[in-house]
Amino acid sequence: MLYMLINRTRPGLTSEQYQELGRLAQAFYDEIPDGLTLIGDWAADDRSRTFALLETDDPTLIERIQAPFAGLVEIETIPVTAVTGWGGGG
Repeated sequence: MLYMLINRTRPGLTSEQYQELGRLAQAFYDEIPDGLTLIGDWAADDRSRTFALLETDDPTLIERIQAPFAGLVEIETIPVTAVTGWGGGG
């Protein structure tokens, strides 16, 4: 199953909290858990949000990777399906 994660950095973080956020993000990229595939990762031009497309058959992995970021970012998780065409229907 595919999941889109939208992360918004919480306002008012201290410099130390931003550093911690960076460390947590790097730790994720260094050790993506088995069973989870990072398909793509994007940031808004103004750096206010990031978007990650992940694939896994185990939704508990999504919860596991989100846990360290609690308090630093607001995370919206949306199960998504690839669009293969709009088809005609009627």
